[in-house]
Amino acid sequence: MAEALEHPFDRPDVGFNALNGWTWVGTYGGHYLQADLLREFEHGFFTRLWQGRGPDELAGYLSAGVSVHRPQQIHSALVLPAGEASGAPWPEADGLVSEAGGQSLWVCGADCTPVLIVDPASGRVAACHAGWRGVAGRILPAAIDRLEASGSRRTDLLAALGPAVCGAHYQVERPVSLQVAAALRPGGLENEVALEELIACGSLLADPDPHHDRLDIRAATVRQLEHEGLSAERITACPLCTVSETELFHSWRRDQVKAVQWSGVVSQA
Repeated sequence: MAEALEHPFDRPDVGFNALNGWTWVGTYGGHYLQADLLREFEHGFFTRLWQGRGPDELAGYLSAGVSVHRPQQIHSALVLPAGEASGAPWPEADGLVSEAGGQSLWVCGADCTPVLIVDPASGRVAACHAGWRGVAGRILPAAIDRLEASGSRRTDLLAALGPAVCGAHYQVERPVSLQVAAALRPGGLENEVALEELIACGSLLADPDPHHDRLDIRAATVRQLEHEGLSAERITACPLCTVSETELFHSWRRDQVKAVQWSGVVSQA
């Protein structure tokens, strides 16, 4: 159904050029992004060009005959088994973990980071919506714990972070930075040590306002995953910024309009 295209668009001004470690996939319905690291799993990070098509339709572009699971996102750190998110009304949560093969797990966002986690050894997967509140609440460690409880080994996991707001466009108050920083390691960190951790991983950027920071939430998320036992080569982060790429992505920060793009992954077992 889908054919990988090395250069699907000749428009580098809007991010359609080739991306290191990421591939644009072309289908009869449009193009979506895949992480090369997750190539063994059917998955996709969709753009605003798919506006109006939700997971029930998008799932068919990834794989035929899969069940669809998605939460009603509330900017939490709550992760549920996929079976608890099988139809409307969708349960409130921001992460899902598969329980069987053929489950497509979906999250949406418009600046927050969509994170897809897969286990090549077992075929299990997880999908999380990781904004700053999710990272501060440790939603990804919660998803990893659930995968591990079902038999996965965290050292086998692969994680892909999709398009999200970049640090240059993400101004936050210092208390937000501190909450994110404190959550990077299990057990937490004291304020000054925590901020040093953010600086070390390139997540904390200077802001002209002394009471604010520029926060690269994806860099912080990568560091958190590393502290959870995933080695750097088992994590990939898409470089595209939802604020900068106006034709590709919805952005709440940029437009103040409620609109999202979807990301999904299909379990194998």
